[in-house]
Amino acid sequence: MTTTVGAARGSLADCPRALSTSGEEYLTWLAVEQGRSRNTLVSYRRDLLAYESFLASRGSEVQTADMDLVEEHLADRRGAGLAPASVARALAAIRGLHRFCLEEGRAVSDPTTNVNRPRAGLRLPKALEEDEVCRLLDACGGEDAFARRDRAILEVLYGTGMRVSELAALSLADLGSDTGLVRVLGKGAKERLVPLGRCARRALEDWLGPRGRPELEPRRWARRGDAEAVFLNARGGRLTRQGIWGVLKKRAASVDLTSRVHPHVLRHSCATHMLAHGADIRVVQELLGHVSVATTQIYTRVSPEHLRRVYEKAHPRAGRRVAQ
Repeated sequence: MTTTVGAARGSLADCPRALSTSGEEYLTWLAVEQGRSRNTLVSYRRDLLAYESFLASRGSEVQTADMDLVEEHLADRRGAGLAPASVARALAAIRGLHRFCLEEGRAVSDPTTNVNRPRAGLRLPKALEEDEVCRLLDACGGEDAFARRDRAILEVLYGTGMRVSELAALSLADLGSDTGLVRVLGKGAKERLVPLGRCARRALEDWLGPRGRPELEPRRWARRGDAEAVFLNARGGRLTRQGIWGVLKKRAASVDLTSRVHPHVLRHSCATHMLAHGADIRVVQELLGHVSVATTQIYTRVSPEHLRRVYEKAHPRAGRRVAQ
């Protein structure tokens, strides 16, 4: 493996605590050679800091750690209340670091080879009901630029199943002129084409029209790239992932849906509703940008509440009064 140290360190400048040299260079390699996202790098840094601190408390380090220490650390993380998925991610970071050291000739063995991956419990994606989505979309009434922007944001999120980060990264050049397709840059810098439905197209055209985006454009762009951003904030800069999440929370609060809303709620709702209406799972996989169809299959599992409602409605001796 080739290692370039400087570039990725700069992208993690807001995480000042330092790892070992091997840990820092592993994160650099992930950023430069593998194109991992900043969020992944920040999570991995946090996991590796905990791991290296644990090793130090046991008088060890990455190059001398053995399988028992790795498993003891994971047990400590579970004991600290980490969810199974978080423990699994920590193991992925630790395993990646040890493999990096082995391939770089900094270690003679990989102590994680026989460590079993923690089983993450099945968590059903939390989707809104269709009538709740309608309430949320109707919350963006109004004809000012912010209402047009927010309506376009919610319609595109629900209509395409994009991740919030993907929406924030959209540039004007990503919008097809007349094909109704949007170019999306997903995880791992993988591109995909996503269709825009009628409602999403109309809302987006309304936002890009004279009474929408142009009213938020500054006289002078503060940063290179803001001029190409599809969605702008009040200062005329590119709307960030946090800004989009703020829009979602604000609109949800106005229709009493705050407790039901999280950053990917419209993505989950898009997938759940499409499958419920008979969409092919492979089409939904492509739409969402899932590498494996197994990730998409979780949306085919019905919630306990839905299961109960259907059961009580359909079974002759369940919900209805039984004749004596």
